[in-house]
Amino acid sequence: MRILFIGDIYGKPGRRAVRLLLPRFQKELEPDVVIANGENLAGGAGITGDTAKEMFRLGIAVLTTGNHVWDQREAIEFLPTEPRVLRPLNYPPGTPGHPCITIQVGDLRLTVVSILGRAFMRPLDDPFRAIDGLLKSLEGETHILVDFHAEATAEKQAFAFYVDGRVSAVIGTHTHVPTADARVLAKGTAYISDVGMVGPRDSVIGAAPQPVIRRHLTQMYQRNETAKGPTSFNAVLVDVDDSGCATAIRLVQEVVE
Repeated sequence: MRILFIGDIYGKPGRRAVRLLLPRFQKELEPDVVIANGENLAGGAGITGDTAKEMFRLGIAVLTTGNHVWDQREAIEFLPTEPRVLRPLNYPPGTPGHPCITIQVGDLRLTVVSILGRAFMRPLDDPFRAIDGLLKSLEGETHILVDFHAEATAEKQAFAFYVDGRVSAVIGTHTHVPTADARVLAKGTAYISDVGMVGPRDSVIGAAPQPVIRRHLTQMYQRNETAKGPTSFNAVLVDVDDSGCATAIRLVQEVVE
């Protein structure tokens, strides 16, 4: 199974880059399935039904999210009706939406899981114990991809080693900055600390720099503006054998002028 995982898609520039590049990558890389993080699809903050449908029309099978999942009010009603858009697993019981989905990919099945880290983030249920509980319920499923949406690289690395050999891949998202540590761990789990984003290259994680700089200088609220200019496309391509063990992971990166 070959999986193309696209990093956090940021607003209109990110959606445009996916629209322009994904058809070519599907032809050249021949992924069996495409997954993306969509928590910033709507103006760089949250996800809406319309932005999700746009991505599905382009061939993305599942959208994961993160801490911005509820930034658009309509998500509260939208997520329970769309199992292909995942909210993080470790929100409290009763939170609307679906934390994982199992889809058919050719002759195999793939389970996609969205989960949040806790370091420098809002207090949430323990992601380590949350994944243990989920994996028990998924007994028999061999192909499992986890989007671990977290701030701290140490927490991401610890989580990956914790589940090494029990899931096919742990793909880090959230910081929007790609890391250079893509590799397959000893027991067969593909890992990268952060795949990066699909969004404005000359930005502060997608936002125009000047308002962000003013916020740092004044400590006063400044509304974020989506940056302009070239758009970076960041993704990873993961190969998984029939037993569920990853055999390779590599970066897929391009800039749209």
